[in-house]
Amino acid sequence: MPQQVIKVILFDLGNVLVDFDYKKALERIAYFCDQSPAQIKAFLKQSPSILAFEKGQISPEEFFCQLKTGLNLKLGYQSFISIWNEVFTLNVKNRAVYHILNTLRQNYRTALLSNTNILHYQYLQTNFPVFGIFDEQFLSFKIGAVKPEELIYQKVVDALGVVPADIFYTDDRAEFVDCASHLGIQGFVFSGEKQLIKDLSSCGINI
Repeated sequence: MPQQVIKVILFDLGNVLVDFDYKKALERIAYFCDQSPAQIKAFLKQSPSILAFEKGQISPEEFFCQLKTGLNLKLGYQSFISIWNEVFTLNVKNRAVYHILNTLRQNYRTALLSNTNILHYQYLQTNFPVFGIFDEQFLSFKIGAVKPEELIYQKVVDALGVVPADIFYTDDRAEFVDCASHLGIQGFVFSGEKQLIKDLSSCGINI
């Protein structure tokens, strides 16, 4: 059986093209409430606010107010935005992946699929030059769904106008890749640029 011809290269964003570390934000937030970083992390994990924010169901101001109330934050909105956003970094790995994708876009459609919120997206747009290499961007806060919900992948496939097997997809979260693969997308867990090149090659894509 001939190999399926890839038409779209679909990439995750966080820990692939940019790295992030929420630990520094938790430590800074802890200065403005009576909770430890670990307690703040646990609160955020169980709070419905994060999911609602990443789905675009609540505004940044509403998100902040819910956190301020839940954590009893002694912190203003503008100061919170700085702490919330300043978690991203670019490293050698990210730059290598960017170079690979920038090369691939000469022959393939490129697309981004990311769980993110409007504050992070706007901050990254301003400070990290990674979005220009994508022909299309699929963002959870615009779509109203998050990975690994099946709906978000189906909306991506429909918008791209291809069959799932036409898509090469890489993401650092195995559960996100598993859901995409279940729908027929050719998914691979991202673990670095060398493995990425091997995964691309396995689909007949050579750098």
